[in-house]
Amino acid sequence: MLTSAVSTQIAVHRAGHAVVAPATRHIARCSTCAMRHLCMPQGMSAEELPKLEALICTARAVRRGEPLYCAGTPFENLYAVRSGSLKTTMAHRDGREQVTGLRLAGESLGLDGIRDDVHACSAVALEDSSVCIVPYAALKRLCRESGAMQERLHRLMGEQIVREASQMMLLGSLSADERVAAFLLDVSERNAQRGYSSAEFNLRMTREDMGSYLGMTLETVSRTLSKFQKRGLIDARGKFIRIVDLEGLRGL
Repeated sequence: MLTSAVSTQIAVHRAGHAVVAPATRHIARCSTCAMRHLCMPQGMSAEELPKLEALICTARAVRRGEPLYCAGTPFENLYAVRSGSLKTTMAHRDGREQVTGLRLAGESLGLDGIRDDVHACSAVALEDSSVCIVPYAALKRLCRESGAMQERLHRLMGEQIVREASQMMLLGSLSADERVAAFLLDVSERNAQRGYSSAEFNLRMTREDMGSYLGMTLETVSRTLSKFQKRGLIDARGKFIRIVDLEGLRGL
C-alpha cells in the first residue's frame, strides 16, 4: 500500500532541455506490495527486510507519456515498476525512436545506466504508473551486507541479457506472424505471473510502438492482427486483446 503522499517538483529532461514537471512521491512498503513475489529477493531474513524497505523509501508516480528518465541524463537510481507499464526507447542518429522494451509491474528499469553512469535509454510511461526508487549507491552497500540482495541484482542483470538476446532472435529469424504471436504470448505469460488474466488484457503499446519494437511497419502490425482475428486466434478491439485460441497462437 502507498501512503503519505507528498507533492514535489522534479527536474525532467526533454530533448536536451531541463523542464520542471510535477510528480508525487509516496512511502513504499515492500512487505505490503502486491508485486513483492516478482521483485523482492528470495531468502531475505527478518533482519534484512527492514534494511531493504529503508533503502526503497519512496515510490514516484509517473503520468502517461511522462519520461521517468531520458537517454544521456545522469544515472543515480534503479527503479522497480510498482503499477502500470513503461516502454524503453533509444534514438537513432537521424532522430527516429526505437522501442526497445516493455516493462510491467514487478520489473526493473535503469540497468542501462550502470556502465557509463548515464542512461543509454529513455523510459516513458504508457499509462499512469508508479515506480519504486532504488538509489544505486545505497543498493551496492546493501549488496555487500546481504547475499540475497546481491544475488537478486545479478539475476536482474542476467534477465536483461536474456531478454535482449531473445529480442535479437525475434527480429532476426521470425516472420511477421511469428513476431506478433510471440509478443502476444509473452504479454499473456507475464500477466499470468502477476495474477492477471492471461487471455484478456489491455495492450498499452500503440500499434506504432509494437511495430517499432518488433521491427515491423505499423501497417504490417495492423494487418497481422486483423489476420489473426479472421482466423479466430484473437479478438482485438482497440487496445483490448482477447486470446481466443492459445494453442493456435503458439503453433504459428
